[in-house]
Amino acid sequence: MSEPRPSDRHDASDSDDTFAEIVGEETQRDPDLAVIEAGSRTLRTTSGPVPGDEVPARPANPEVDKALRAVEQELAGRWGETKLEPSVSRIAALMDVLGEPQRAYPSIHITGTNGKTSTARMIESLLGAFDLRTGRYTSPHVQSITERISLDGSPMDPERFIETYQDIKPYVEMVDAQQPYRLSFFEVLTGMAYAAFADAPVDVAVVEVGMGGSWDATNVIDGSVAVVTPISLDHTDRLGATPGEIAGEKSGIIKQGATVILAQQPVDAAQVMLKKAVEVDATVAREGMEFGVVSREIAVGGQLLTLRGLGGEYEEIFLPLYGAHQAHNAAVALAAVEAFFGIGAERPGGLDIDTIRRAFASVRSPGRLEVVRSSPTVVLDAAHNPSGARATADGLSEAFGFSRLIGVVGASGDKDVRGLLEAFEPIFAEVVVTQNSSGRAMDADELAAVAVEVFGGDRVQVEPRLDDALEAAITLAEEEDEYAGAGVLVTGSVITVGEARLLLGRH
Repeated sequence: MSEPRPSDRHDASDSDDTFAEIVGEETQRDPDLAVIEAGSRTLRTTSGPVPGDEVPARPANPEVDKALRAVEQELAGRWGETKLEPSVSRIAALMDVLGEPQRAYPSIHITGTNGKTSTARMIESLLGAFDLRTGRYTSPHVQSITERISLDGSPMDPERFIETYQDIKPYVEMVDAQQPYRLSFFEVLTGMAYAAFADAPVDVAVVEVGMGGSWDATNVIDGSVAVVTPISLDHTDRLGATPGEIAGEKSGIIKQGATVILAQQPVDAAQVMLKKAVEVDATVAREGMEFGVVSREIAVGGQLLTLRGLGGEYEEIFLPLYGAHQAHNAAVALAAVEAFFGIGAERPGGLDIDTIRRAFASVRSPGRLEVVRSSPTVVLDAAHNPSGARATADGLSEAFGFSRLIGVVGASGDKDVRGLLEAFEPIFAEVVVTQNSSGRAMDADELAAVAVEVFGGDRVQVEPRLDDALEAAITLAEEEDEYAGAGVLVTGSVITVGEARLLLGRH
């Protein structure tokens, strides 16, 4: 079995920290996975105990489950997240009739192409460690719609989720009647999140955009801190064909007088962001200039970091996540929290190092190089664009000693599938192409045609059913030898990852 490479800098017991929950960053998931859960055949028994899972399963109470499914069905009847009418007029109208709940607490607003959810989770953990009550809104969900809205680091319980929906439903219907288009699935969920945060009440909201920035439904908040994770090409049909054009849309979250935490960016994207900051008199902190990663080394279950924040250096930070990209996300998250507390420009000195260490050690970013099985090792990662795939490939190569890696790829048809496959080609010995249950899933045969052009016919296997694809990949990995160090990576879409997770028994 191939395991993460050890380090003499951290105790092996921390390896358990990598086994946690899952979220994704791609598109709306179908709310009912009953077909998958009921129809999947049992895969080979895992070796050793399965780690605990913090992702909520279906409610155990049948009546609560029935009520939650009814809410999911009503929401699913609205425009999905892939159908957009670029405007904040509807969500603004909803906020108005709800009494502007989004103004009841300060907010940290996060945009970018990759790394938003991981960064949001890190920010949430850091704020919580300083005894602040947090609300976190991220998208999409993978296994339960309640994952999208978290209070104090935990997804809303189903009863509270249902109650929040029922509370705002009359106001949603009122706005629907007044607007040319009904509120969308994402707009209603955004309204629910903002209302739930005000009702809690939270001390601070950590909010991830759904897509873009200027016209994203989340952009009715006035984030005192605007975080911009790395920008690359994705959703080019809606956001623009270059990083600079995409940055123009994403810069819309930068509000008057805010502090902007800017991750490393392509030059044209950085220029756009800096120009917008000047226009609204915002303060900018740039990764590689005002903050950044000083050093990092592999550790059992993650990595050990020294980070430079706005208030100085923070040494011996254990992060239970793999990959250089997660170290950079950590630097961005730290700077965002420092900015929220006024560290740097307004007050000298940094934050308490022991609190920072505890917070980062507790971070979970499910579906990001997440190990869900051993013998052979099966890893899940929700990379869905070329930039994300390259980061995943680098992180996997660095942290794991696989002698042979089999890929299971199921992607959405509106993504740069060729670029995704090309990023994984150097690390996959063979690839099993498949498709998930989403209506946006690329047909397995169409995906195979592209894969053959990238990998060659002898390295590509087609299995339209995801359970068959997992079985085939595990068989290919086991062919080498139980102790030879082969592994499986399931990737290409958050939906593929979520459904694989269910099939592998991670409820």
